[in-house]
Amino acid sequence: MAQLICSNLKLGYEGRTVIEDINFSVNRGDYLCIVGENGSGKSTLMKSVLKLHPILSGSIETGDGLKFNKIGYLPQQSETQKDFPAVVKEIVLSGCLNHCNKHFFYTKHDKQRMADTLKKLGIENLANRSFMELSGGQQQRVLLARALCATTEMLLLDEPTAALDPKAAAELYELIKDLNEKEKITVLMISHNIDSALKYASHILHIGTNQKFFGKTEDYLKSEVGKIFAKKAEGV
Repeated sequence: MAQLICSNLKLGYEGRTVIEDINFSVNRGDYLCIVGENGSGKSTLMKSVLKLHPILSGSIETGDGLKFNKIGYLPQQSETQKDFPAVVKEIVLSGCLNHCNKHFFYTKHDKQRMADTLKKLGIENLANRSFMELSGGQQQRVLLARALCATTEMLLLDEPTAALDPKAAAELYELIKDLNEKEKITVLMISHNIDSALKYASHILHIGTNQKFFGKTEDYLKSEVGKIFAKKAEGV
């Protein structure tokens, strides 16, 4: 059974439709990249999956044991986030909040999970550093570690490499690929970098006003919408 099933979704604001007729499903271990023109509703879709934004109609369901509170989320980075006055280990540990239930303190298990995640992402040396003093690439690794503390099953990533230099972006893409392949974590990523989407993704969801596609990456490359969008991205 699929981990996530979105059926006949219509999304928008205050009754105004932004995108409709969205249908796709995600299985455990998939790497789905969500692509499309600016303003096509990609971030709205991701927030709707997380129940941060109401849907106008249709349904979003989980399966295969996945629960909505066990999905890790890395939103687009804002200027406010960059200047967040906290040390790294506090930020990463906050990813365990969904697991705290009725107790008000982090458990020994939560703290060990935080330490293990920092080590997994190669940033254990940053544990006591101030978040606002880190480079953009380091900050994104910290926020990814926070998302990982919330899940061992599914990550939702909204433009995780935006504003990073090419080297830091490439390193983050490789890190996400390893989490998908080695840790078997399902990945849903919004990306404007079509080259990286096509390189890493097992599946593509293309959303737009008049053009939509959902399927395997190799089939997307053969489709009319895939050919057109790839040429636009290349500036052809």
